[in-house]
Amino acid sequence: MQPRQIAVLAFDGISPFHLSVPCLVFEDRAGAGLPAYGLRICGAEAGRRGRLRTTAGFGVQTRLTLQDAARADVLVVPSWRDKDERPPAPMVNAVRDAYERGATVVGLCLGAFVLAEAGVLDGHEATTHWSAAGQFARRYPRVRLVPDVLYVDAGAQGRLVTSAGTAAGLDCCLHLVRRWDGAEAANRIARRLVVAPHRQG
Repeated sequence: MQPRQIAVLAFDGISPFHLSVPCLVFEDRAGAGLPAYGLRICGAEAGRRGRLRTTAGFGVQTRLTLQDAARADVLVVPSWRDKDERPPAPMVNAVRDAYERGATVVGLCLGAFVLAEAGVLDGHEATTHWSAAGQFARRYPRVRLVPDVLYVDAGAQGRLVTSAGTAAGLDCCLHLVRRWDGAEAANRIARRLVVAPHRQG
């Protein structure tokens, strides 16, 4: 059976922590008897030779683009650089196309803004970072914002998943592992990361 294909969208001005969250949870640990995932980091914007700046001052580089994310089973938007900035159309279209073809779409932290901009959250529950909740609710009134939870699993067959800020992204990604591959797999990954396998809230 082919591993679940997971594409993470990186963009200019990304937070290294937010980018690392899905990488840490979904990295290939098949040799350790844990689920194997086909993880790829795809540039959502055309940086010079695939190089993207981070908020920490160093760059990350990927040769993969939105085209390489087009067939992923799961599309993760690990955040967004500014709640006041509308995400670029190619990124928004990639999210919309992924959801329409049946992929699971995940927005961690401010990544929920990108999902909402694509219209895929309309009529569904979602969450985002508490500091941006008011602006999110005003900008996207068709989304049923749940501001006081760690993550929300919504949509048809749980294909729309959003999380609150920063560390809640870990909770969200571990939740997905638990849903796909069971509690034991999620617990073992959480133990490797030295985080709680499941937090209430």
